[in-house]
Amino acid sequence: MDALDLARWQFGITTVYHFLFVPLTIGLSVIVASLQTAWFRTGRTEYLRATKFFGKLFLINFAMGVVTGIVQEFQFGMNWSTYSTFVGDVFGAPLAMEALIAFFLESTFIGLWIFGWDRLRKGVHLACIWAAAIGSNLSAYFILAANAWMRNPVGYEVDPVTGRARLTDIGAVLMNPQAWSTYFHVIAASFVIAGLFVAAVSAWKLMKERWPSDGAPTPHASEHELFRKSMRAGFVVTAIAGMLVVASGDHQAKLATQYEPMKLAAAEALWQTEESAGFSLFAVGDIQGSRNHINVQIPGVLSFLATGSPWGEVQGIENVQASYEQLYGPGDYTPNIAVLYWSFRLMMGLGLAGVAVSVAGLWLTRRGRLPGFTRDGAPAPAGRAHRWMYRAVVAALPAALAGNIFGWILTEMGRQPWTVHGELLTAASVSPGVSLGQVAFSLAAFTALYGVLAVVEAGLLFRYVKAGPGAAMPYPDETTPEPERRAPAFSY
Repeated sequence: MDALDLARWQFGITTVYHFLFVPLTIGLSVIVASLQTAWFRTGRTEYLRATKFFGKLFLINFAMGVVTGIVQEFQFGMNWSTYSTFVGDVFGAPLAMEALIAFFLESTFIGLWIFGWDRLRKGVHLACIWAAAIGSNLSAYFILAANAWMRNPVGYEVDPVTGRARLTDIGAVLMNPQAWSTYFHVIAASFVIAGLFVAAVSAWKLMKERWPSDGAPTPHASEHELFRKSMRAGFVVTAIAGMLVVASGDHQAKLATQYEPMKLAAAEALWQTEESAGFSLFAVGDIQGSRNHINVQIPGVLSFLATGSPWGEVQGIENVQASYEQLYGPGDYTPNIAVLYWSFRLMMGLGLAGVAVSVAGLWLTRRGRLPGFTRDGAPAPAGRAHRWMYRAVVAALPAALAGNIFGWILTEMGRQPWTVHGELLTAASVSPGVSLGQVAFSLAAFTALYGVLAVVEAGLLFRYVKAGPGAAMPYPDETTPEPERRAPAFSY
């Protein structure tokens, strides 16, 4: 093992950890803004209480995402200075836009939203959370445009004197087909995560209400109805976003056929070019021998995903390797096939499992039904036969998060051995002056720090979820007359 190997591990670990918070921030910002909009339009206190409850969880996640994201910027200069030198003139534009437009928009208006309760007019305060949500989603586009450039470099030329990539067309970089297609896929997946988060929190609270532990406080009467509705809303968001994930994923496969044929072939363990290629469900093979001993397939599906026709031609690993050797010279241009193959299946399997749970949840909770409860919201006298639904909803959240992570592993590992496809190899991108010991020390330090942050994040989320909406906005005394029980505009 050398400094290059550890630098790759460090960047992979910190990126995966950071990305745990990104999709939830993107999706939950819009959900919280939608809840506040519902309160603004209807004046119903339950929407205000839900806004403050899920808004507090959103802020915890947002803060952790900001802290972990800062590390990414430093790594470019510390461990990947050769890479940074090559791409700096191109990356400077979209990343500057992300910082000056999107992140400043997001962070500024989140601050106004946090401290603006009871200080800003209702409409202005609502506009603040929408501005923050727009900033979060806009920030993702600029970052993904920079990332997409590494997979499909456009709008640049290499300076023959300095050897650096020089930006020639910012429009081409921002409108890169890999950028906008990846953006829609990532945003849709983010709403799957956010929808499942809302559903999982609601399901956990309802499960604790139906089967309370010893000494558990009795929930307020309106809390049951709030979480019943929020769980349904989470299911709806997840189901709709799941359909968009499938549609955008189909387009991603067709772009991979055009721009990243090696990634697609490796993700399917397809060794030779085939027509009417089947989609592999399970394979066991010999990577060194370039063959599969076992390969259970659905005929024609891979060709359909790649070309739109079940009889289309899909390039194999060995054929792409031969063409790359002609283009770029001798070398091994195959990524880690086992990692790509299983990342592809885990991404789809875990992600679609979360969507399936949401669809099942919508059916089980139709027309006011709620497993384990009577129609009036009281715990049903039957046993614990329906607890499985709530447990499945809670388990679907980490499963979908893992599916998201495997999707990014597929994207980044599929580009190897390049950091910038066709221009800069990963082996040539690492900082020349960084030693193995230095990278090992920083890797150990970041791992320990992120471990502590994980405990803090989990502890804060559990604390506020357990406290419930009443901690964010106390329930009024039931003996108080109805006109006096209505919540002030922005009362905490």
